[in-house]
Formats: sequence, C-alpha cells, structure tokens
Amino acid sequence: SSTRRGQLPAAMEAREPLRDLRGALRAVLARVREGEPGEGREPFELPRFWDALGQTFKVTSQEATKLSVAFSRPPVTSAEDCRKLSEDVQSAILAVATVYYWLPKGQGTTLRKMVRDATTEVVEGMIQLTETILSAPLESLSQEQLISTGGVWEACEQVSNLPRDNQAAVASALAACLGVVKDALEEMERALVEGQDPYSDIMEDEELGFRGNRDTYWSEADRQLLSSCVGLMKASKACLKKVLGVVKVYGKADSPEQIAQLDDLADIANEISPSVDELALSMYPPMNQLAVRLNAAKLASVLKKVLEITKTSHVCPPSEEGWVQFLTGAVDHNMNKIKNFTQGQL
Repeated sequence: SSTRRGQLPAAMEAREPLRDLRGALRAVLARVREGEPGEGREPFELPRFWDALGQTFKVTSQEATKLSVAFSRPPVTSAEDCRKLSEDVQSAILAVATVYYWLPKGQGTTLRKMVRDATTEVVEGMIQLTETILSAPLESLSQEQLISTGGVWEACEQVSNLPRDNQAAVASALAACLGVVKDALEEMERALVEGQDPYSDIMEDEELGFRGNRDTYWSEADRQLLSSCVGLMKASKACLKKVLGVVKVYGKADSPEQIAQLDDLADIANEISPSVDELALSMYPPMNQLAVRLNAAKLASVLKKVLEITKTSHVCPPSEEGWVQFLTGAVDHNMNKIKNFTQGQL
C-alpha cells in the first residue's frame, strides 16, 4: 500500500495538464460564443469550408476517444503522456474554432448561428469530458466518463446533419417553428374539447360532486373569444407552412440580397412561436380578456410582418401572392372579432 500511496501524488500531478486544458477550452468557448467572423481575404468557398469543418470535427472525436481511453484503466497515465494528450485535444478544438471563424456573415446569419451552436456543443462536450476525468477516481472508467465521451462523439457527428447553405438553414429554422406552433394549437384544441372545464380531472370537490370555483373554467363569453384566438393560432400554423413551402421551392442563397431576405424571414418567423405561446397561456382560465386581446394583437402584428416580408422577397413570385393576401385577410378577420368581443374591457 505504500507504493499505492506513492502513486497518488504522482497521479494527481499527472493530471495537472488537464486543468490547464480545461482553462484553455473555456477560453475558446467564450471566443466562439462572442466572436465575430473573420472576413477572409481570399474568396470564400462553401464546399471547402464544409470539408474542413467535417475534418476538424472528426479529429476532435478521435482525440476525445484517446483521452478517455488513457484515463480508463491502469497503469496511471504519466505527466508526459497527459501533457501530450492535452495538447492534441487543444489543437483539435482550436482547429474547430478556426474553421468556424472562416464562415463569413455574408453566407447568412441563420446558417452561421447553426454552425456556431454545433461548434459550441463540441467545445462544451470536451470541457465536460475533461471535468469528468478530473473528478473521477483514478484509472477507473466511470459511467459519467462513458456518457461524456459519447456526448463528444454525438456533438461531432452533428456536422453531417447541418444545413449546407442559408436556404437550407432558414427552411430548417421555419420547420422547427412550425413544429412548436402545431403542438401549441393541438394542446389548446384538446383543452377546448375536454369540455367547459380544463381542470375537471384535478380539482373535483369530493363532497359536493361539483366545484363552485368559476376560476377554473371558461364562461360563454370566454368561449366566443377563444374561437377567434384559435383562429389566429391556425393562421399562424398556415402562415409558417406556406412560407416554409415557398422557401423550399423558390429560396436561393446565390446572391447577398437573397441571403439577406432569407435571414429577415427567419428572424421575424422566429417571433411567431413565442407569441403563440404567450397567447395560449393567457387563454387558460381564469381568463383576463384584456391580456388575451393584447397578446392576440402582438401575434397578429408579427404574422402580418411575416406575410409582408415574404411578399416582397424573392421566394414569392406573383403566382404565390394569392395565399399571402388570403392569410392577411384571415389574420385581420380574427383580430377584428377579438377586438369586438373585448370592446367592453377597454
């Protein structure tokens, strides 16, 4: 056991480079999160960028495996080996960050954000792995270490699923928004179908067999207002579905103007799902009709902006203008009804 005792300080010392590595990785993470892209002097080539990014992610995955294996079984990794492993990991992560920096803003802010998120996940995964090894008992492979290693692999594999240009990035962002809005709409429709009382299963009064608390269900006046709010939520879903359709068919990322128009669309469409959520939350009893009206007005104005931006962009040829007008009318129609129902609240 005296040899074991002698090993401990040596093993702790051997891990010292890992502490330095953790500090270096945290610095890279901060730079990736806040940093601006480098507008390179040489002409930027998207295919070359993707090849390089894929390569750096692959190397990082391999370095994570080497690091994990070195600290998973006896004998104790020497300080020298630990230093070498740490340097290799740091080089791999710096390469990932460097390639990310090649991607200029001109390729689209939506695309850049997705690449930045993927890059951030890889760096965070590597920090997590380093911390797990530092806090684990010596030379034993913990469940946490297995999970952390798998986390780095998964983050590195994501590069193959990233959209390859801003048109694909914006389509992917719109599809994500559409999914959230669909869920919110289905949830609200379910609550309405479940009868006068969305809370009936939770708050049954044992003795009386019914509840005298009006705060937990909708009045008749509430229900009239609700149907127009649901109409507005349906218009949100239709709007995202249609915009996603035209972005897929007509969207291009060949010129700076097209790329910028797609980004504008993604930015405003991103406001739809939070606005739908806020409206949905205010619709539950006890309902404050004025709050509902304000949230509905906010959503209506976001939808009209989305339709306006779509109409003036390259994704909307004259053949598509019909549905833009139709949905603008649907938004106005539902909003006017909401205003009429809540007139007395003002």
